[in-house]
Amino acid sequence: MIMKLINRVKDFRQQKNLTQEDLAKLVGVSRQTIISIERYKYIPGLDLGLKISSALDVKMEKVFYFI
Repeated sequence: MIMKLINRVKDFRQQKNLTQEDLAKLVGVSRQTIISIERYKYIPGLDLGLKISSALDVKMEKVFYFI
C-alpha cells in the first residue's frame, strides 16, 4: 500500500488571507520554501510543520496527512 502525503498549506494560508511571503516570515523561512511545500516539491520536517500549523492556527494533522 502506497501512502501519499497531502498538505493543505495553501488552502489554510488563503483562508487566513496570508501571502506566501507573509507565511514565510511568520515561520522563518524563504518564500521559495513555502512555494515548494505547496507544490509538493519539499516535505517539511516536524519542526517546520509545527511552525506552519501554529501560524495558520490549525492542528498539524489537518494541514499535513496521509491518504
